[in-house]
Parts: sequence; structure tokens; C-alpha cells
Amino acid sequence: MKTVKDVTPLIDEWLDQDIDAWTRRVVRRHFDPDTGSPYWLKRAAELAVDPRDITRYDDLAAFGPMPLGELRTLDPTDLVPLAVPRPLAGRIWDSGGTTGSPCRVFYTEPMLQQRAAWRRWVIEREGFQPGRGWLQATPTGPHLIGHGAVDLADLYDGRVYGIDFDPRWVKRLLRDGRLKDAQEYTSHIVDQMAAVLESQPVDYLVTTPALLQAVIKARPELVARLSGVRLSGTHATAAMRRSFAQALDGGLVAVTYANTFGNTVGLPVENDGALMPYLPNYPQVTMAVVDKDDWSRVVAYGEQGQVRLTVLHDDLFLPNILERDLAVRYDTGGAWPCDGVANVRPLQVVRSAPEGIY
Repeated sequence: MKTVKDVTPLIDEWLDQDIDAWTRRVVRRHFDPDTGSPYWLKRAAELAVDPRDITRYDDLAAFGPMPLGELRTLDPTDLVPLAVPRPLAGRIWDSGGTTGSPCRVFYTEPMLQQRAAWRRWVIEREGFQPGRGWLQATPTGPHLIGHGAVDLADLYDGRVYGIDFDPRWVKRLLRDGRLKDAQEYTSHIVDQMAAVLESQPVDYLVTTPALLQAVIKARPELVARLSGVRLSGTHATAAMRRSFAQALDGGLVAVTYANTFGNTVGLPVENDGALMPYLPNYPQVTMAVVDKDDWSRVVAYGEQGQVRLTVLHDDLFLPNILERDLAVRYDTGGAWPCDGVANVRPLQVVRSAPEGIY
């Protein structure tokens, strides 16, 4: 992958995009009769609207909610426009698979570069320094979060130690009521993290809020030595964030909200951390907060609802994904071109869909 260290011009270019013009560009690419994506060309006849009539971002409501069940079984390359030369070579990425078989998507090189550019830009804004040692204790394998270690090395000159874990196994244990086994598996991961933090020059930690809590409980002195942590995965509350800052003794604490379909930038917290807002990686990713009982109705600013995510990459179009998350609709004002989301938490936590350590 081509490494670009000065990503600010790219971010500025993306933030300047008109979302209606961007929507027309992406929709026309995916529905081009000769070079569009096989999945959308097949679905075109079933849609209630002619895709060529889509001129505004708001028109995407005509597609209805994205049928995620289809992403569990289709060939992910069918979502990629034929304008991208075949055969396609690259990684297939999975969603977490909390509620069944995972969804799968293919990321082209430009998509990975876009994700990496946002990642470097936000890490710089958060105050993390390049050329440092990192420990990344997150899922790897089919999970896109694992690619973050590559980004840290290539774009941020980092030396990255890695600890892997399988979030699906923990969730299976919890669904089956095997709490003791889940705790033992968590201890196994924490022991590995502690071994690295004890013996190696690690400045920063990338992990989940739940795992950081476990490390703080088991080895608080190791966390106190860190210069910062970046957290993603299971939700973090304001109280958790304050406890993390206290444990780090002045170190950086950055919390992100992301999944296989789209990432966000953590904006400065407000009201002593009581409000934790995030900005989508615009224009390729946008988010709305909608009524839980009416996915098409966007709630008022400050109100809580379900997260609706739309992916508008040149090489991946996924409108109106209804996430398993609740959030508050956040007004980013004139500083940013789109709404944000704040105080993200699971829509529902039950034994059949536990959050686990991710």
C-alpha cells in the first residue's frame, strides 16, 4: 500500500465534498450498466426508484434498510464495481458475528488508504507521538480492527506488539452461561498483555474498554506507566473514561467508535466527559440517529435513537445500515460538514447477543 504521511490535504479535500454531489458520483458508479457492481445491478430492477433519479443524499432513503442478511452469504466481490479490474486480490473482512454468521466485505486499496489516512490524522490530533512503541490487544484475523497495527507501523512509524483474541469465542461462552470460562479466557489475554508491558518499551496501548478495565484491575502499575491508550469496541461510559484517565496518571485517553463498515473520529468530550461525540469519516461514511420504531425519521439534536450508517465509497455502497447501537444525535455546528453521534451504547444486551470483551 502506498504510504502517505502528510494526510491533511486528503482530509481537507474529503471534508470539502458536497454530500449530494458525492452521492451522485457513488450511485452512478455502482449502477453503471457496463462497469457497476454486480450486486447492485442485479437489485436495480427490484428497487422502488430508478437509481439514475438519485440526485441527493436524502434520496437514499428510497433504498430502504440495507438487508444485512445478504452480506452473510453473497460473494463480497459482487459489491465491488466491475470498473475495478478483475481478478480482485485482497482481504475479505468480517463483522463481529455477534448475532449469527458474520457479514463480509471486500476492501480495495483506495478504501484501506482512506481508512488509514483518517487514522493517522486523528491520532495526530489526539496528541500521540510518531515513532513510539505500541501494544495492540484486539481481534485480528478477519477483523478490520487488526489492520490498525499495519497503519501504525506504516503511517506512524510505530513498533507494534500484538496480542490476538477471538471475540466470538467469548460471546459464545457468555451465551452458554459459561461465565467462569469467559473470565479465564480474559485472564489469559490480560496475562499476555502484562508480559509485554512488563518487559518491552511500550508507550501506547490499543485495546477495548473492557480489556483495559481488566488490566487496570490486575496490574494497575503497568497501566500507570503508559503514555496513552486508544480504545475501540465495546462502549465506554463517561465514568469509565474518567477511571481510565485516573489510572493512566495524566496519559492520553482516546475513545473511538468503529466497526467493519465505518469509522469515526472522537471529538473533544463535553461536560466533564458526560457527552462523548464522534464524527464519521466523511464523505465515505455518514451516520444518522433515527427513531427505533421508524428508521426513516431522524431524531432531533440531543435525542437518543438507533444509529443508521451509510457507506459511500467509490468501491463499496451500503445505504441505510441499521446498527445494533443507540446514540445521541450530535450537532457538530459549522466546524464539520455532517452530524455526529454521541454516547454510543448497545441497542440491547441479552444473552443471545452479548458484548463480551469487544
